[in-house]
Amino acid sequence: MGVERIFKDEANEEKGERARMASFVGAMAIADLVKTTLGPKGMDKILQSTGRGREVTVTNDGATILKSLHIDNPAAKVLVGILITVDLLQWWVNVLLLICCNDISKVQDDEVGDGTTSVVVLAGELLREAEKLVAAKIHPMTIISGFRMAAECARDALLQKVVDNKENAEKFKSDLMKIAMTTLSSKILSQDKEHFGQLAVDAVMRLKGSTNLESIQIIKKPGGSLKDSFLDEGFILDKKIGIGQPKRIENAKILVANTAMDTDKVKIYGARVRVDSMSKAAEIEGAEKQKMREKVQKIIAHGINCFVNRQLIYNFPEELFADAGILAIEHADFDGIERLALVTGGEIASTFDNPESVKLGHCKLIEEIMIGEDKLIHFSGVEMGQACTIVLRGASHHVLDEAERSLHDALCVLSQTVNDSRVLFGGGWPEMVMAKEVDELARKTPGKKSHAIEAFSRALVAIPTTIADNAGLDSAELIAQLRAEHQKEGCPAGIDVISGSVGDMAELGISESFKVKQAVLLSATEAAEMILRVDEIITCAPRRREDRM
Repeated sequence: MGVERIFKDEANEEKGERARMASFVGAMAIADLVKTTLGPKGMDKILQSTGRGREVTVTNDGATILKSLHIDNPAAKVLVGILITVDLLQWWVNVLLLICCNDISKVQDDEVGDGTTSVVVLAGELLREAEKLVAAKIHPMTIISGFRMAAECARDALLQKVVDNKENAEKFKSDLMKIAMTTLSSKILSQDKEHFGQLAVDAVMRLKGSTNLESIQIIKKPGGSLKDSFLDEGFILDKKIGIGQPKRIENAKILVANTAMDTDKVKIYGARVRVDSMSKAAEIEGAEKQKMREKVQKIIAHGINCFVNRQLIYNFPEELFADAGILAIEHADFDGIERLALVTGGEIASTFDNPESVKLGHCKLIEEIMIGEDKLIHFSGVEMGQACTIVLRGASHHVLDEAERSLHDALCVLSQTVNDSRVLFGGGWPEMVMAKEVDELARKTPGKKSHAIEAFSRALVAIPTTIADNAGLDSAELIAQLRAEHQKEGCPAGIDVISGSVGDMAELGISESFKVKQAVLLSATEAAEMILRVDEIITCAPRRREDRM
């Protein structure tokens, strides 16, 4: 009786088998949600927000889909999204699993940029296999121990098969191109993957080994087709040059600022002034103008010929800048000025009393350019030589948003591959290699652990199976053929979804980064282990709003 009263009336507690099985079902449900987006023939999802704007996103990016599930009642989103009817499973189950699956996809996205869908699908399959083992009365800790042995064996199998061409610049660039095209083949950019692969490789090669993608800017401009997208050296700011301003500046000295330049007029709203006559109001306005004139003089004293401000610049200060031959750019978005400061070697300033303490940015040329029907400002010859801008063109904002997500994945993978240049074949080849070695380990391992190791092998094969299923192919036939092919030493066989058969991955040029595959394997195993350890779920009683007298 005393134990029952530990929790408040509305608190819930689920123990043992019921809690564990509920966790399994929820995790598998989330994996099934994103499973259909995997591979070159994966389908897209339409995500619609419930806010006032009812924003619509069309994507097949696993991380984007799972981020969109982060709402007040995750159960409703998951259960409605995948149409499962399992006695509602209590919404807390899905809270746990959203934390787990969303988290691993986010880490995968942040760390290596790609493989977000694979990591969730593999985690879901591991738990699907674990569910069968638990039902066969195998203890979760035995399963976890077997999974760990299998993961280590799978990683070693990949390490033995990696190819590293870092010493040969030409072969390494070819590897990067293959990885870029493989990454983009499952995205909206698949039709023009050679073009965008080349853009991504050129942009990443400019970074000279850095993984900081801040110096690669992506600008989206509706109009034209995706193939009209291009890479431009330097930095492009999505603003127009004002009337009466110089349209071209050479050897620019740039002051990037975040300061109020709109105080030369008395604002009607938010100001309360009592005066005896209109002449007194004019005096106040004159004083404001004088104050603004002094501020502009301080800015000009920095010896600049370009002033970029985060906030508005009213007509009076703009006129003063134009008279001094200084290009003044107002209302630049915060991301824009942060990146501009970074690539030109300057710092964002907000006070101007000590010119010697302000770090100015520099570039060789500032000029106005046209992209489609829009005017933009181009900064070339910037101090950070690796800076570049990729301009994306496309039919609509939805297409451009998805193209940006796809290109971001490719840029992340390539930047990581430049640091860790080990490469593997793709198309389900790594999973078959790992499954073969894990199967052999299972045969050598005595006791119940061997069942867990064997289950791990079956979960690995689920990735190429899903790729084939999503392409409308006979997965059972293809996996059987692949398994037979992989009995030969040095076999490069994988699934060719275009021809619908088993293909040679070396000839087809389908390659993946070792770092991505390793992250998928280890993250999925750790997530499955975390959920397997759960044997009790406690839900706190909801907080009640207290009525104040």
